[in-house]
Amino acid sequence: MHDKKNKYQNWRYLGAGILIFCIVYLADNYFESSRPDDGLGLSESELTVLIDELDRTKGARDNKVKKMPDFTEFSSVTVKKRAFFAYLLPEIERQNEITLTLRKAIYAMQSQVTAEQALTPFAQSLLTTLRKNYRVEKSFDDKQALAVLSQRVDMIPPELVLVQAANESGWGTSRFARKGYNFFGLWCFTKGCGFVPRQRDEGADHEVARFSSLSNAVKTYIRNLNRHYAYQELREIRSQLRQQNKPVTARALVQGLQNYSERGQDYIDELVAMMRVNKKHMNL
Repeated sequence: MHDKKNKYQNWRYLGAGILIFCIVYLADNYFESSRPDDGLGLSESELTVLIDELDRTKGARDNKVKKMPDFTEFSSVTVKKRAFFAYLLPEIERQNEITLTLRKAIYAMQSQVTAEQALTPFAQSLLTTLRKNYRVEKSFDDKQALAVLSQRVDMIPPELVLVQAANESGWGTSRFARKGYNFFGLWCFTKGCGFVPRQRDEGADHEVARFSSLSNAVKTYIRNLNRHYAYQELREIRSQLRQQNKPVTARALVQGLQNYSERGQDYIDELVAMMRVNKKHMNL
């Protein structure tokens, strides 16, 4: 009886070992098949960003960030402002880094398409994802799609993101920011997708979006500016600066936010004033 028990245990250990080997083997092969070739000209860290970004579009976990401070408890305005900027800035910079890596990959793919080189399966998968995420016309061929993406996939200056977040969320004190990480006043249009505004016009069906994390909120905000038709002017300003080899600044791009608020130019003027007053607190 004892020998049979030992034999059974040995078979269990062998089976477990084979299972672990298979899992590691399949995972390793999946990872290798997912990596782009050297044609994209990206570093190992940049390739990792792309792979992670593709995983994130399929529901991968958000980046861990520090707990949100309770901005209603600060008695000092200066301390509150610095805490607010310090909380948001790392994630803003991270999302911009991801966006610029995607942009670099887009230019690499443009070079390949122009040279009539076939895109690798990984690059084609990345392009398909970018087409969807940035709402490129389905009828466009790869060359046309990449031209559109080269204008849409680009960074948003942190200074602009920070002052918009402060303006839209009341320095992080709004219930949308505190309960749903929505620092940017972003709307959604599916019932139950967010918060129902207390003063919503009769007949309106929009809600104020609720996000699962700061990471998701900042990513959505940047992508919104980069793909929504209402912010085409912002993207054109940025594109012109790129063509002229000039820095992409918050002071330049803020002029493309006429449609972000019903207040129009008054809203832009307020953001400019906030930049001037609060730049010293941003640690940029």
